[in-house]
Amino acid sequence: MTRGETCYLPAARLADLTGREVHGLKPVLEWAEGSRPFAIRDCFDQSLRASRSLLLEDGSRLELISGSGRVLSQPATPQARFVAEFSEGPVKAALAHLSPLRALLPVASGIARSGLLALVDDEGKTRARAGLRELQAANGITVILVTPQGLRGYDGALHDLVAHIRDCGGTPLAAGNLYRMIDPAGTGYDAKPKIEVGREETAFDAANDLIDGYLPVIRANEQGIIADLDTEFLHDYRVSLRKIRSVLSLFKGVYAPEQTLELKARFSALMAPTGPLRDLDVYLLEQQGFRDLVPERMQAGLDRMFALLRDRRTAEQQRLAAHLRSKAYQKEIKALAKLFAKRRKLLPGPNASRASFDLACELIWKRYRRIRRIAAELTARTPQDEVHELRIECKKLRYLMEFFGPVFAQDDLRSILKPLKSLQDSLGLFNDYAVQQAWLEAFAEGLDDRPHQLEIAQSVGALVIVLHQKQEAERERIVAAFARFNSDKMQRIIRKLFHDGKGA
Repeated sequence: MTRGETCYLPAARLADLTGREVHGLKPVLEWAEGSRPFAIRDCFDQSLRASRSLLLEDGSRLELISGSGRVLSQPATPQARFVAEFSEGPVKAALAHLSPLRALLPVASGIARSGLLALVDDEGKTRARAGLRELQAANGITVILVTPQGLRGYDGALHDLVAHIRDCGGTPLAAGNLYRMIDPAGTGYDAKPKIEVGREETAFDAANDLIDGYLPVIRANEQGIIADLDTEFLHDYRVSLRKIRSVLSLFKGVYAPEQTLELKARFSALMAPTGPLRDLDVYLLEQQGFRDLVPERMQAGLDRMFALLRDRRTAEQQRLAAHLRSKAYQKEIKALAKLFAKRRKLLPGPNASRASFDLACELIWKRYRRIRRIAAELTARTPQDEVHELRIECKKLRYLMEFFGPVFAQDDLRSILKPLKSLQDSLGLFNDYAVQQAWLEAFAEGLDDRPHQLEIAQSVGALVIVLHQKQEAERERIVAAFARFNSDKMQRIIRKLFHDGKGA
């Protein structure tokens, strides 16, 4: 038997599919008895939707249907939301590329039933057939999935059936957008919106466009944080806020000084309540990694520490959810969104009218030279504070390059960003190890007279020693990573792009 690519069509076209003969073959449709619940699942970032794949939880089965019609199936795992929680099977293996931090959320749900459409000749013999799946969503929309199945020796009949399905409005998963049909109210989500910046666009307009582009990302993640669907909602929320704050800090003189200070304070006030929950998320996500760093006899103490952190996280998540639901927060975030959408009350600064391209070249070149000065003294013994300063400067440089990316030659820009990202990764790990040590030491000191205080403190002490060793090893990698970023070739490209050639 040969399986054709799976198509979908509106339920209204089912009568066309079953009501006309196909080159002398009569269509016969039989529905199986009974129905069962279904749910179509995808990550909030729509990873499966983008790949034209369909993850369907159909009764007790979990199926992954690719655009080519390939179907993988395994038993569903009740209450599982993350790929890691699925039982072992072909579907779980095929979803290994998805982020382990993203929950697979229901895009649509409702009632499903199955049927079989056969093309029968005058003698009652089946020449081709198609499996049908009727998905009746809770929103009242019904969609039919059709998967043609050829029979040996009747390739012509299969070809005719596929053409008939297309004539009746069938759209292959790979070519269409089933998600839009079954969930028309759903909106696309992109944590990294593409915000075009023109070479001659004023710096004032570019800054407004960037901030206005990231505010919807913040708003899109609020409900996921409140419902605690997965930790990436808060992560994306904070990243977008951080980028907005970077625009205000890096675009020197674009806004009037007094308004710059006011906006920095307002966006900082939005960020502040999110820090404690994000810190707890980071440590809890590292639980297994931390356990693996200490001897087995020390792991029980860490387990007790993580139990305490989970209790704290529950309370912190509820506090942040209440904050995001509050009238004060909703009033402020709506006011900021209106401010950058309308723009009438935004006050230009001395650099507001400069061309984005000219300002970008100046800011990036100054930041790059500052990084080279800091890194000139970089050795395996460089103090931690200086390494931290280099990390901050590299982050600012990368943000500037990404913000103004569209106005520069893309091949040259990519060749710079790759070693810069590698350097940032090492600097980030170095900083993480430093922060983790300080945080864990403070946690152990704050245990007071809690049960198992000594056991937890000993385990934390062992972990801190290992983290210090890893930090020192990462310091050496930073020196090597900067050497790659600061190669003669990179210096020539950066000088040409942002100084001598000005983007030529």
